[in-house]
Amino acid sequence: MKETLPCAIEDYEKIPFQEFTRKAYLNYSMYVILDRALPHIGDGLKPVQRRIVYSMSQLGLSSTAKFKKSARTVGDVLGKFHPHGDSACYEAMVLMAQPFSLRYPLVHGQGNWGDPNDPKSFAAMRYTESKLSKYADIFLDELDQGTVDWLPNFDGTLKEPTLLPARLPNLLLNGTTGIAVGMATSMLPHNLREVAKALIHLIENEDADLTAICKYIKGPDFPTDAEIITPVSEIRQTYETGNGRIKMRATYQIEDGEIVFCALPFHASTEKIYEQIASQMEAKKLPMVSDIRDESDHEEPTRLVVIPRSNRIDCEALVDHLFASTDLEKSYSVNMNMIGINGRPEVKNLLTLLSEWLEFRSDTVEKKIRYRLDKILARLHILEGFQIAYLNIDEVIQIIRNSDHPKKELIKAFNLSEIQATAILEIRLRQLARLEEIKILSEIKELEEQRKKLEKLLNSKKAFKAYMIDEIKSDAKKYGDKRRSPIKERQEAEAFSATDILDIEPVTIILSQNGWVRSAKGHDIDPSKVKFKSGDNLMSFLRTKSDKPVVFLDNSGRSYMLFSHALPSARGNGEPLTGHLSLQPDTSIKYMLSRENNDFFLVGSDNGCGFIIKFSDFLTNYKNGKAVVSIKKEFNLLAPEQVYDLETDRIVAITSQGRLLIFPVNQLPKLKKGQGNKIITIPKKQINSNDPEKLKLLKILPLNSNLVIHSGKHFLRLNPGNQTDYTGMRGYRGKKLPRGYQSVDKIEVIPIKPAETNL
Repeated sequence: MKETLPCAIEDYEKIPFQEFTRKAYLNYSMYVILDRALPHIGDGLKPVQRRIVYSMSQLGLSSTAKFKKSARTVGDVLGKFHPHGDSACYEAMVLMAQPFSLRYPLVHGQGNWGDPNDPKSFAAMRYTESKLSKYADIFLDELDQGTVDWLPNFDGTLKEPTLLPARLPNLLLNGTTGIAVGMATSMLPHNLREVAKALIHLIENEDADLTAICKYIKGPDFPTDAEIITPVSEIRQTYETGNGRIKMRATYQIEDGEIVFCALPFHASTEKIYEQIASQMEAKKLPMVSDIRDESDHEEPTRLVVIPRSNRIDCEALVDHLFASTDLEKSYSVNMNMIGINGRPEVKNLLTLLSEWLEFRSDTVEKKIRYRLDKILARLHILEGFQIAYLNIDEVIQIIRNSDHPKKELIKAFNLSEIQATAILEIRLRQLARLEEIKILSEIKELEEQRKKLEKLLNSKKAFKAYMIDEIKSDAKKYGDKRRSPIKERQEAEAFSATDILDIEPVTIILSQNGWVRSAKGHDIDPSKVKFKSGDNLMSFLRTKSDKPVVFLDNSGRSYMLFSHALPSARGNGEPLTGHLSLQPDTSIKYMLSRENNDFFLVGSDNGCGFIIKFSDFLTNYKNGKAVVSIKKEFNLLAPEQVYDLETDRIVAITSQGRLLIFPVNQLPKLKKGQGNKIITIPKKQINSNDPEKLKLLKILPLNSNLVIHSGKHFLRLNPGNQTDYTGMRGYRGKKLPRGYQSVDKIEVIPIKPAETNL
């Protein structure tokens, strides 16, 4: 028995893989863009929304009809026009029914259709009922008047409209969002009355610019009473480019010292905002708030109450912080991307959008008028035939009774058309009465008047414009309402900084040799008596305040920053700095600093170089710090010294071989980072020797201060007069200290008291 061989490879079409993938991706992306994600400028609907509205109209679910189960509608949509998932279709239908999601809902729902706190909490489609809203009439009233093109459905058994003949620019009224392949859209809702006025102005003034349009359309209008706080200039810029951002802010009132939020931004959830505020309270970031309550109910859908701890709390500052740190203030992107009347997706500005929609509407109205005119002309044609028949009734009856082919005989005898002859033959006997002839004459007169009016609309540009304006005015009166979202000028909201909510108090920062850090309240603590872990000891301590930043400097000259209030309590052993900072390999923290941002410090290394730096230049938010002092591996960073007066202070520099140099601090440059300039000269011969000479100590010497140099148990006191022997210019070699004082352990600066100066 012969085996059936598979088809030869040659029987298949061969396409380069690159070309195949390019075409496949292009086809898919165009399908997503045109048939799924982006709305059309004409009716402002995506295909699934259009099919839902049309299916509901076919089911007789008009605004005046009784409700039907939503599952019935979804079944019809899927079975006839939209072969996709039922959950996605039902979710699209729910969105069209939610008054908090759409400015002008297209579906009127009965049952649980979700709520603002959780829009997706709607009941299953087998429980809810629905019908079209009154607003949906703008899409359907003209559907059967020759206004749209029809195409076969997915299986070719039915016809569906390519677009719905919207009488208003629904895309601008309800807005929409969608993500396609390589592009997206985000349209915000607007007020119907404002848009109608802008359309009328544009019809009357074809050369109107965007400035004139913006006199009528002030900005978006959301289905919420919250405020739009985007400046008018920015809204204008958004309308001009088709891209931008709109910011909304909740409205509130003060009731008996309590802050009550009564309207939230579009798609903001009371529950989420409650959680955001509660989490801040739990993290002790809102110590001025004692409680928060959600009192929302059916009578007041939004009522969120924030209770300050006392009457002394600045409620305005607190509200400002909540705006900046929660969804009480939200921003919305605007990307006016849509499918134009040319069938191509494009980002359009407001003027282009309105002008193009008017072009679409003008074409629709013209089709509607021509359709009505054709119907009238067809009816008049038949009525003219009836009139001929009544004038020759006996002869007509004779022909019908005696002729084998009465239609042909009638056409020949009275010069009738086939349509007229057919209509005459279908007249009932009772319609041959005299009264029917009078009715026909009356109908002809009425239809002639209508014909003249319609022809005038088509032939007169002025009359056509007036007709469009009347339609827009009528719809604005029928479906329009007042603006809901007021546009207000507000200052930018600012959240509390970490220091704003602290009780400022003195603290002592303690750092151990193993890099453990802790913060003790008060300055009266003795760090030398603090207990450490076994094998660990005190390295340094710093007295500052709880609201100040603390700068940590490692031996490589790198700077790190932590806030005092963020450091662990001194009740325990503290925490390792490596848990807060990402130190570089083979480095350790050597010094701590904390001062005002505008204070200056002297920094240097034992290679003899240094510079003046402002305290704010040490600060960094990066966990891995930032490089400040450039130091080679064989050298070390010296302890930074605070500069008190950039004009009168002097720098004391002492080398390891006992050379002392004093010079004005203003001879060193002020830098943000680097190696700096030479402070004291150390010859290369001395640097490269077996016992290399290095810069050992740096000190700031204020004006009228004694300098005390300690060497073992001995000390040398240099008053201002004796200091001149060691004073020179920056970069000098310096002068040797007396024998016995060249091995310096530490330097002490003692200010001269006024009484000593007088002596």
